[in-house]
Amino acid sequence: MRRFFKSPKTVIILAFILLPLFALSGCEQFGAIPRGEYLEIVKTSPQYDKDQSMFVNRRPDILDTMSVGTDFWKDPFGTETPNFLFNSNQTVPDAKLPEVKNHNLVDFQNSTDTVKFIWLGHSSVLLSIDNKIVLFDPIFSDHAAPLPIAAKRFQEPPIAIEDLPPIDVIIISHDHYDHLDMDTVKHFIDQDVAFVTPLGVGSHLRYWGVDETRITELDWWGETELQGLKFAATPSQHFSGRIGVVHNNKTLWASWVIEGKEQSVFFSGDSGYDTHYQDIGKAYGPFHIVFMENGQYNESWRAVHNMPDEAIKGFQELKGKYLVPIHWGMFNLSVHNWYDPPKEITKLAKENDIQLITPRLGQLITLDNPSLFDQWWDEVLNP
Repeated sequence: MRRFFKSPKTVIILAFILLPLFALSGCEQFGAIPRGEYLEIVKTSPQYDKDQSMFVNRRPDILDTMSVGTDFWKDPFGTETPNFLFNSNQTVPDAKLPEVKNHNLVDFQNSTDTVKFIWLGHSSVLLSIDNKIVLFDPIFSDHAAPLPIAAKRFQEPPIAIEDLPPIDVIIISHDHYDHLDMDTVKHFIDQDVAFVTPLGVGSHLRYWGVDETRITELDWWGETELQGLKFAATPSQHFSGRIGVVHNNKTLWASWVIEGKEQSVFFSGDSGYDTHYQDIGKAYGPFHIVFMENGQYNESWRAVHNMPDEAIKGFQELKGKYLVPIHWGMFNLSVHNWYDPPKEITKLAKENDIQLITPRLGQLITLDNPSLFDQWWDEVLNP
């Protein structure tokens, strides 16, 4: 990514295009980065590089590998490699994706001795464990960008935000727009909901009006207990920022572990493959369910996003029982076909004898008897 912005032509073009748009959009969407005494606390994190004034990954220079060997200006029309301007792939479905609407959400909280979940699209997951309801990376806005003209969602969420059951805890993996949605956060300001975030992300929530007492921020390997559940922030390999290069990596990114009395869940957030999957598996595994990022990938971005074979390898190292691929199916944020992520992960899961759950949007899944290998995307591709 830094390599991309080292090109003077790129910086000049982006400045002319984006700066006026940002000015029109206002600043509230950008949130707020840590400052003052709060920043001094953030700086004590082992993940914070004081010389660069930002958070870094286990391999501090890993982001410099992004786009190595590629140059937009050598192939601007995508004749050899698709890009966001010229791409022959089908990045948006032709028809509405199938979804399940009729849930008994009144009973959703009842999860004694089991785990229930509903995939809402992309990385938004509604989870019930030990009779508590947890919401991961919720985004209910119609776009995953600071400007409403970009990153429009394929269709409405399968459950309207007003129809959600009472939420106990909201977990945020990092501060990118497709994981931290300002309007969704504001919906919960007056509700009795706890927010659990990586270190630094709480600065955005406080700026938007969430009371300090409802925010818990954790560094990697930090733990807290809420509502009788254990929450652990675990490493990932990614980056952060809501204004491009201006505030890059001022807040931390993380994956998450939730442990109930008998069940355990892993949520990857966004991450490229690294040794952290094995480390987490040793520290907290095995897991009953692994929600693993598998979508919006690109060979040039593998430093920060799993490729399908890496999602499989990471799942195996986490010692998971059921694999649920996320980070796809609602937004066009990469150049691959919209259906590539489920097709690739299904093929690899069968080859590796992995129990794969591919829920339809809004489908209620119960760990007692999950539906495996539902290749529902074929209904859209072959109506």
